[in-house]
Amino acid sequence: MLRTNLDMDVLRTLVVATELGGFVRAAARLGRTQSAISLQMKKLEEQVGQAIFRKNGRGVALTDTGDVLLGYAQRILALNDEAVAATRGVAVAGTVRLGLPQDLAEHWLSKILGPFHHTHPHIYFEAVVGRSRDLREQVVLGGVDMALTFGEIGPPHDDAEILAHLPLAWFGRQDFVADPERPLPLVLLDAPCMFRNFGIGALDAAGQPWRISFTSPSLAGLWGAIEAGLGVTMRTSLGMPKTVSILDERSNLPRLLGAAPLSLHLTPNGRGEAIERLQSVLLDSLPLFLPAGVEFGPALRRRSRPSVDAAKVPTSLVSE
Repeated sequence: MLRTNLDMDVLRTLVVATELGGFVRAAARLGRTQSAISLQMKKLEEQVGQAIFRKNGRGVALTDTGDVLLGYAQRILALNDEAVAATRGVAVAGTVRLGLPQDLAEHWLSKILGPFHHTHPHIYFEAVVGRSRDLREQVVLGGVDMALTFGEIGPPHDDAEILAHLPLAWFGRQDFVADPERPLPLVLLDAPCMFRNFGIGALDAAGQPWRISFTSPSLAGLWGAIEAGLGVTMRTSLGMPKTVSILDERSNLPRLLGAAPLSLHLTPNGRGEAIERLQSVLLDSLPLFLPAGVEFGPALRRRSRPSVDAAKVPTSLVSE
């Protein structure tokens, strides 16, 4: 008995159509006509010998068989993409220097280093952890090949792109409540600091007195002071310890307006395949790591993918 070999290209079309919520969007993404997508799905049903779609209003939805097939398709494609990256990466050599703030270095960096080294064993990786302003200068001077930084983009960073806007919040111990009769105790990183400016600006605008109770050059030191109850701080929730809470309106704190831009900067001194490989890995992994409430920029919207968790996968494919 001959075994059936599922067409990898057709499986990818199924996954893309499900992720985007329709055949029309899938056709635009894959550069095909909607009729070509429909023919691929008919071929897939013939290969599995079962209906994978059912009528659902104006469009179609996955059947139980389709749901099962979708899960396997995602796993097959993930393994295929990993194999391609690994075999291509073996031949790529070089040195890549990445700059990033402490928020990302302490929790996210370890999650990408292992997989990147596995698929690119001959690329030597250097990480430079520092303040966003210093990292942007390092990019311009060629001290790092690329950097992730917080803050708005401005000259001479024409090669930079905003990847996301992260919501700001007040952080403190869960039992913290501001005393209206006393200045608010602040736990801050040393100046200059974008988050520091956001928080103090919000307090001044609200006419709320404040005092600095603790400063540190280290993010770990800042979180430690918060855990000890020395005061509150303002940041994004990246790397927030479990012992620290986001403070709500019951804490008598002014609302923080705006969001923190997270940008990717590339050196103007040239590119290279090693740099391009690391950039691709960064853009693929960031959407999975950033906290809820993040507004993705175009580069991350193109890369973001739903979880394989069936409960989070849309099964309705409306014909737009």
